[in-house]
Amino acid sequence: MERREEQPGATGAGAAPALDFTVENVEKALHQLYYDPNIENKNLAQKWLMQAQVSPQAWHFSWQLLQPDKVPEIQYFGASALHIKISRYWSDIPTDQYESLKAQLFTQITHFASGSKIVLTRLCVALASLALSMMPDAWPCAVADMVRLFQAEDSPVDGQGRCLALLELLTVLPEEFQTSRLPQYRKGLVRASLAVECGAVFPLLEQLLQQPSSPSCVRQKVLKCFSSWVQLEVPLQDCEALIQAAFAALQDSELFDSSVEAIVNAISQPDAQRYVNTLLKLIPLVLGLQDQLRQAVQNGDMETSHGICRIAVALGENHSRALLDQVEHWQSFLALVNMIMFCTGIPGHYPVNETTSSLTLTFWYTLQDDILSFEAEKQAVYQQVYRPVYFQLVDVLLHKAQFPSDEEYGFWSSDEKEQFRIYRVDISDTLMYVYEMLGAELLSNLYDKLGRLLTSSEEPYSWQHTEALLYGFQSIAETIDVNYSDVVPGLIGLIPRISISNVQLADTVMFTIGALSEWLADHPVMINSVLPLVLHALGNPELSVSSVSTLKKICRECKYDLPPYAANIVAVSQDVLMKQIHKTSQCMWLMQALGFLLSALQVEEILKNLHSLISPYIQQLEKLAEEIVVVVLQQVFQLIQKVLSKWLNDAQVVEAVCAIFEKSVKTLLDDFAPMVPQLCEMLGRMYSTIPQASALDLTRQLVHIFAHEPAHFPPIEALFLLVTSVTLTLFQQGPRDHPDIVDSFMQLLAQALKRKPDLFLCERLDVKAVFQCAVLALKFPEAPTVKASCGFFTELLPRCGEVEPVGKVVQEDGRMLLIAVLEAIGGQASRSLMDCFADILFALNKHCFSLLSMWIKEALQPPGFPSARLSPEQKDTFSQQILRERVNKRRVKEMVKEFTLLCRGLHGTDYTADY
Repeated sequence: MERREEQPGATGAGAAPALDFTVENVEKALHQLYYDPNIENKNLAQKWLMQAQVSPQAWHFSWQLLQPDKVPEIQYFGASALHIKISRYWSDIPTDQYESLKAQLFTQITHFASGSKIVLTRLCVALASLALSMMPDAWPCAVADMVRLFQAEDSPVDGQGRCLALLELLTVLPEEFQTSRLPQYRKGLVRASLAVECGAVFPLLEQLLQQPSSPSCVRQKVLKCFSSWVQLEVPLQDCEALIQAAFAALQDSELFDSSVEAIVNAISQPDAQRYVNTLLKLIPLVLGLQDQLRQAVQNGDMETSHGICRIAVALGENHSRALLDQVEHWQSFLALVNMIMFCTGIPGHYPVNETTSSLTLTFWYTLQDDILSFEAEKQAVYQQVYRPVYFQLVDVLLHKAQFPSDEEYGFWSSDEKEQFRIYRVDISDTLMYVYEMLGAELLSNLYDKLGRLLTSSEEPYSWQHTEALLYGFQSIAETIDVNYSDVVPGLIGLIPRISISNVQLADTVMFTIGALSEWLADHPVMINSVLPLVLHALGNPELSVSSVSTLKKICRECKYDLPPYAANIVAVSQDVLMKQIHKTSQCMWLMQALGFLLSALQVEEILKNLHSLISPYIQQLEKLAEEIVVVVLQQVFQLIQKVLSKWLNDAQVVEAVCAIFEKSVKTLLDDFAPMVPQLCEMLGRMYSTIPQASALDLTRQLVHIFAHEPAHFPPIEALFLLVTSVTLTLFQQGPRDHPDIVDSFMQLLAQALKRKPDLFLCERLDVKAVFQCAVLALKFPEAPTVKASCGFFTELLPRCGEVEPVGKVVQEDGRMLLIAVLEAIGGQASRSLMDCFADILFALNKHCFSLLSMWIKEALQPPGFPSARLSPEQKDTFSQQILRERVNKRRVKEMVKEFTLLCRGLHGTDYTADY
């Protein structure tokens, strides 16, 4: 395609030869992107098009792609390319071409005002970007000029089309400002300029919104435009007329969503609280929506009720402090609070019948904080007004927390049940917070309600009501010290009277008892009232989590008062353990509970109970030694050896044994020392028979904890040499099928260098082979393995001077490492791993500078290495940058990221936006 030098930016940044990026080639690539069924072809097309968009030729082909005979997909690409060039390569455009570029964009927008809307939007975004780059000096009245140009009567486009195009342009302008890459000092100047230009926008929007002849599509666009501008923190008083017009538009179902968005954005801007008089004028407007809200609730119109609730909450939550300060207007604000209360208690079950109530919960926190922040006198006045409101809130929240009927709940999806669970947690948090406002009276209130419910003979109570009241107690007791509450004894007395016929109710009863475990420790006489309920629940698998966690809490808090019940607790626990009612994690909790219980007994009792608890497992283990092993008990080393003698070739058995000892080593730390020689010998046998990552991980733990101690160094050194020898053999046979082993091996080597570099001094260790295997591991496709290998080299390179075999191998084979790193940066490894490779380059530069300065020039010499996209100048710049930076690791990482983008042809493309 012929070059047209008059087009702006002809000298801009490019990514490929000019001949590649012709109009015809771009159209072919777009056709491939949209219609080729082969995903690889699509990806290639996408990559090529990204390069085309940032090439100098984009200034030429973009305008041609906008021709009327092209399809919208092609026109859209042309408009997007223009936006990218203007927004990212503004400095490439000569100043004397600003006006012609502006004029061309206006012409195209006018043309597309009656054409494709997606293309129109991209062109508007391009013009907006140009305006932001020119404001305020080169284009001082940009917005006013836009309005004037689009209102000109001599345009070939009809009035409505011009109006919609202008509104689209005015809408995207603030949005483009929010996401622009303007320098900070320019951003401040442009923001100030836009604030002044607001005077050219709002009168137009008011006129269009209020005149009866404006069609619905225009009024909707006006609302979206207003919504966009208010996010520039326009003074709230300047928005009054438009906000009032938006409230009026809420009656129009087509405009409802846009009106809500505009009002909420206007009210929520941080600066709005300064304009108290305007806020006070908004309260009657919000209260005026109550009939519409009730009608929507009655008709099951969730969208309308949700939108109105958003408006009420936006005003209340963002400005409660400012409005509470206006004491003379306390009644109107209280009316707003009551409207939000209606939204909190909106009929129906969340999230199936309504999704509105959850929006309000943060408001109640905010209001409470603001009330409690006042000085004592003012706080007392507001406490008098709002305490009844908060008691009402508790009733509303507990009603909303109630489960639906069993039949209805059975039809809920698992996702709906999970959302409801999270919603109840949010309610629980709110109740706990409200306790600060209402204090002990809140617990008395809940207790009175529960007592009346359980003792009333007039009408049968629903389990849902009981469960919700208990849930309220539990929410508060879990975090608030209720030890001095005078209602807890009564509550403990009421719990056995609850008729438990439902899993949800039973769960809440358990959790409530657990929440009161500290109180039980101070009042041990009451333990017998609730302990039988907990022990009974242990036998129900559906109550596994709640019953076991509650028993654990009781055993932890009340252990010195439990000896009279110990035999019963152990017997029931032993029974459920042998019946395998609970999952492994709950069984571990139960064992912990029994540990707390037994620790308070006499030694003879402890031994007797331990024997009865553990004997069945020892017998089971002996039996398993003859069969397939599933469970191995850590305390019985000889039995494990016996098991291994029969099952050493079974990978599952080996992994289970490693898991047991890894937990033991982590838990016991230095106390594990007497078993180190035995374990090292056993690990060596296991790894020699079946190499497994779990054995290497356990070896790494031993190196970390014990290698620095002279007494333990010999067995650990022997194990380290053995597993290294076996793994090197594995590399010779082909390591690609074992990335997990290679990953763990690299981590072991790094740990050895970190904790005990002397392990690399042993003559029997083939350091050269280890180095070469680690270089090979850098080329694995698995990211964790590559990360571990990079970690090994960043530990190894600093040891060049102190560990002679390491220094020797780096001198001999370091160039091989550098080439592998450059290949990875050049495109062979994932971009997400570039920081890891940058760490190696930094370590080479810091600890092997003279070698690196020689190697890097040699390595980058061959054409096309590490990428055919690089020029000799770019490679030379990169090597100089790296060699200069020996202190700042972050800068090296940035250099590597820039270089890898150049290597991949992605520099300056959309791929780099979040990189």
